Amino acid sequence: MNHPAGLDSAPTAADRTGPSSHYSRLIEQARKEHSRICVVAHPCDDVSLGAALQARAQGLFEIVLVGPQARLHAVAAEHGFSLEGVTLIDTPHSHASAERAVEEVLAGRAQLLMKGSLHTDELIQAVLCTQGKGLRTGRRLSHVFIMDVPSYPEPLFVTDGAINIFPDLSTKADIVQNAIDLHHGLGLGKPLVAILSAVEQVTEKIPTTLEAAALCKMADRGQITGGVLDGPLALDNAISLEAARIKGIVSPVAGRAQILVAPDLEAGNMLAKNLTFLSGAQAAGIVMGARVPIILTSRADSAQTRMASCAVASIYAGYLERKVAVEAQHS
Repeated sequence: MNHPAGLDSAPTAADRTGPSSHYSRLIEQARKEHSRICVVAHPCDDVSLGAALQARAQGLFEIVLVGPQARLHAVAAEHGFSLEGVTLIDTPHSHASAERAVEEVLAGRAQLLMKGSLHTDELIQAVLCTQGKGLRTGRRLSHVFIMDVPSYPEPLFVTDGAINIFPDLSTKADIVQNAIDLHHGLGLGKPLVAILSAVEQVTEKIPTTLEAAALCKMADRGQITGGVLDGPLALDNAISLEAARIKGIVSPVAGRAQILVAPDLEAGNMLAKNLTFLSGAQAAGIVMGARVPIILTSRADSAQTRMASCAVASIYAGYLERKVAVEAQHS
């Protein structure tokens, strides 16, 4: 996340020094998981390298660093980081780092993947490799923000604000299912899911209202499972009981939403950044839909937000492992 021009001194979520009770609980929960290995692709700056080392120090997971060893040692030396006891895999450049990191996961030597200082697209391209070596599943990839909003009583998921630009209906179904699965994986129970649009009435003049209605019917038919969906809902009546009452909306979701599904990437990204930069929220987040959770962090994230992203990924990796084990017992 970048500051708007001329607002470099504006307060951001990174300026919040008080602890988040939501994130603290997630971090403590992750520490109780048995140790897993996170492979970090190209952590060649102080933020990404520092985040990986901090997650290791806090007991969230062990790490394998993939990148040019000379650069990794130089960054560590410059910022006073110790690489003692950390496994390093030497690669010539960021593209090779992304590919090798994916190979480590495919070989079973890592259970989580973390983005370093390379571009997100470069890492995702390696994840989605179509030559049989990627981490692709039958589900579309999507990003979920797990937000701590000071004025909201529980963690608020916002999706998708980072991966799918203009998702079609089938992609949106995967986006919704990914977020629902994460909610369950974090032990937060069956979520209330608001499919957002500009209005709460279904109208052909606004195509996203039609898609919202279709997604709700897909949930009724069992094509989306594990959550309670309603939509279209405007943002106000999705998160405010009073707004929903004024509009006369009777719904188990309206005013109580735990997952906000944006109509497209621009809306989701703006919503998350609006909450972050204007409401003092913090925005942890991971990418869902691959064989393992993928951790994406930003230079604008606070240290606790980066650790919360790592914690969320670790908890969900454990959930996936237990789910696979249960399915294997019943097969």
